[in-house]
Amino acid sequence: MEKVIVVAGPTAAGKTALAIELAQALEGEIVSADSMQIYRRLDIGTAKPTWEEQQQARHHMIDVIWPGEEYSVSLYAKQAARCVEDILERGKRVIVCGGTGLYIEALLRGTDFGPGGQNTLLRRQLMEEWEKDPQALWQELMRVDPEKSRKLHPQDQKRVVRALEVFRQTGKPLSWFEEQSRLAPPKYEALWLGVRPKERSTLYERIDHRVTKMLEEGLLQETRQLWEEGLLQGTALQAIAYKEMLGFLRGECSLEESADLLRRKSRNYAKRQLTYFSHVEGLRWLEYEKPEDFPALVQIATDFALSWL
Repeated sequence: MEKVIVVAGPTAAGKTALAIELAQALEGEIVSADSMQIYRRLDIGTAKPTWEEQQQARHHMIDVIWPGEEYSVSLYAKQAARCVEDILERGKRVIVCGGTGLYIEALLRGTDFGPGGQNTLLRRQLMEEWEKDPQALWQELMRVDPEKSRKLHPQDQKRVVRALEVFRQTGKPLSWFEEQSRLAPPKYEALWLGVRPKERSTLYERIDHRVTKMLEEGLLQETRQLWEEGLLQGTALQAIAYKEMLGFLRGECSLEESADLLRRKSRNYAKRQLTYFSHVEGLRWLEYEKPEDFPALVQIATDFALSWL
């Protein structure tokens, strides 16, 4: 079984920096596992690796699709697997880096979360039904897939519709397909490395600093341009940063209120990521107290990876 290194953790923790250092030390390439960095033109708000960072180590699965295009975990797993195989065939090491745990696990398992392609007509029908009566669809999901419904919010349109699409198309609940995926043997052997500050307060300070830096680099201007060009639609519209900036552009709040909301939403997202990765079996957390500790952390990660490979 081929081996891959995973660098995971909460937003603003330093995943990209660590992945680049590992790629340089191990002659590897990076496969991004971020559900928003796959979108072209969504750069500042997704903290996408800069051109300079991408020159330091080759990145894959960034700028894959346009905002508004349909995408799924299954499609990510298939496309990312092709990148992994290409990297391995060229004798390079693979470093999977990102904070979207579902993407990472789908790639490592190499299995789908549901049946093949999307049924366009059925999807359109379900969307029309949602517009008329979302509560009816939610009640249907609770009836046909109670296990999945317990994991979703009643207003999570995308996931509720997807779960019902799978059931109506196959007669089997989406939770059944997910269980089959969990039971299947993994496609790759993975070394999970998690990076985070030792103190939660330090992480929140880093998030606040990132928001300030995004605004200085032109987040508001990027959001305005995407909005005016009609590119903020579908899942891309749900990306943290753009949704908050739109509040200001629509005159619903001040810029400072938008920025404060972005900071709060980013902290909440980081909490959810920490919770998700805390349940990953075998993940080794690498913690630091201050930025000056990061070089030592990189060395620990490199030594650990070399001993594992």
